[in-house]
Amino acid sequence: MYLPASFRQDDLAELHRQIRATPFALLTSASADGVQASHLPLLLEPGEGEFGTLYGHFAKANPHWHDLQGGIEALAVFSGPDAYISPSWYAAKAEHGKVVPTWNYIAVHARGPVQLIDDRERLLQIVSRLSDRHEAGRPQPWAVGDAPPDYLNAMLRAIVGFALPIRRLEGKWKLGQNRSAADQLGIRRGLSASSEPSDQALAAHMTIID
Repeated sequence: MYLPASFRQDDLAELHRQIRATPFALLTSASADGVQASHLPLLLEPGEGEFGTLYGHFAKANPHWHDLQGGIEALAVFSGPDAYISPSWYAAKAEHGKVVPTWNYIAVHARGPVQLIDDRERLLQIVSRLSDRHEAGRPQPWAVGDAPPDYLNAMLRAIVGFALPIRRLEGKWKLGQNRSAADQLGIRRGLSASSEPSDQALAAHMTIID
């Protein structure tokens, strides 16, 4: 992705935190038939490999996985909070008026070769870990083992799992770092005053850079 130096996020722990905070990813890949895209919840195992490894699964009826056989590279996009930025928030508006709107956001891109998984035990491990991750903290968490065995086996036969060892990890924190400290303060105040949760979440990520 287009990544100016002022917006680059290289902190691996922060990149991993963002992936865990926004696990519903857009997985894309290219083939002779064009670009494929699937919306999938992914699980990060941070200790596997240099940048971690992502796990997920496709519905077997989804043709996307056929294009990933043989270790084809895929790109997983994790979109964080985003917000419209009004020029009226900038101190520069009162100074000279040379301001225009923009859109600020956080995004993480993870690339790597896809390794398809059809072994029942590994599939069971993937869906169990995904479920446990998202059921954690609920008063009565559901577990994969709660499903009847015959039903669970049928569900496992209907999916194809995959691992994506991350070979390249990029983060973009576009938070107004290219503007003056006064303009950044105006952005944070404007976002904080909004009733939109995404605006407030983006403001919470801002650190004013002078």
